[in-house]
Amino acid sequence: QVQLAESGGGLVQAGGSLRLSCAVSGRTSSRCGTGWFRQAPGKEREFVAAISWTSDTTYLGNSVKGRFTISRDNAKNSVYLQMNSLKPEDTAVYYCAAIPLGRYYTGGYYSAAQYDFWGQGTQVTVSS
Repeated sequence: QVQLAESGGGLVQAGGSLRLSCAVSGRTSSRCGTGWFRQAPGKEREFVAAISWTSDTTYLGNSVKGRFTISRDNAKNSVYLQMNSLKPEDTAVYYCAAIPLGRYYTGGYYSAAQYDFWGQGTQVTVSS
């Protein structure tokens, strides 16, 4: 089992920045990669970013490349999503999730269906 809890969401103006945090815990957390997804009203859940347990690989969705970065600090049991140059279209509920490393390294990191555990989500609203 893996437990995840997001924090750091809020309201920000376009062009601004936010850093989301995901607290990751549980007996099997070291055998999982971590991903960030987002879901806007009326839209499907969208892949944002993913990182392995050792941070040897990271991936970003096309819509956030060059603006967002993902990182982790295992000593603090935390994964971070740094979001810069925010746009109104980034408005969504952001979720972090855990994926077994086997699925992560075989390319499953971009698919929400491949993740087994999810946090409750944190709202990010970007005003124009």
